[in-house]
Amino acid sequence: MPSETQDGCDYNGLRQNMVDDQVRPVEVNDPRILTAMRTLPRELAVPPAERGFAYADRTLPLGDGRYLAQPMITGRLVQSARISAGERVLVVAAGTGYLASVVACLDAQVVALESDSALIAQGHAYTEQVAPGVLWYHGPLADGAPENAPFDVILFDGAITDIPAFCIGQIATGGRVAGMMSKAGGTCSSFLAEPDQVITADGSAGAFEGWAIRLGFDSPAPLIPELLPAPAFAF
Repeated sequence: MPSETQDGCDYNGLRQNMVDDQVRPVEVNDPRILTAMRTLPRELAVPPAERGFAYADRTLPLGDGRYLAQPMITGRLVQSARISAGERVLVVAAGTGYLASVVACLDAQVVALESDSALIAQGHAYTEQVAPGVLWYHGPLADGAPENAPFDVILFDGAITDIPAFCIGQIATGGRVAGMMSKAGGTCSSFLAEPDQVITADGSAGAFEGWAIRLGFDSPAPLIPELLPAPAFAF
């Protein structure tokens, strides 16, 4: 990959500095993730006006209340999901495709779910260039991607307040859900959730009783507007 683009910016140098100064210091040590983030052109996953900030330690606006998470969140979140080669991964609110492309670099089978037509156009163009195996699914975020289920991992590219109901029916046996969970006071924590089921007498899994959730690192993270709960009606 060339170290410079037409605007004269040394994006390759900025990319290496991003990994060394932002991603590795927060204990992202999976060599697959580090290699992906050293290689993928993050500057092409943001609007042209934001390309000068593509490798800064900040979230970047994509429009209509959607954001590209800061690099250290991406690295830590993907690592916390414990994705293995060959696993089927649904990336929810995939935006312009950067997180989906990082996951694809782990040799996972990635479905990128997006409801915004403009973001899908950008994201599809991006992944066609850097991770052509990513499959895009256009539909409401709250519905998941039922035609492609089940998934070993469901990964949210943005913060949520609760795990959407679709995850129950679309997660594979032994699968997990990962993302950032908004807490009281506006802070967010990474989470890894696995279905909590009653085990029957014969040793098989019985009724779904909720999620066994483990929280991880804290970090500010933009909420996914479409997955916010509906406002409660008050008299």
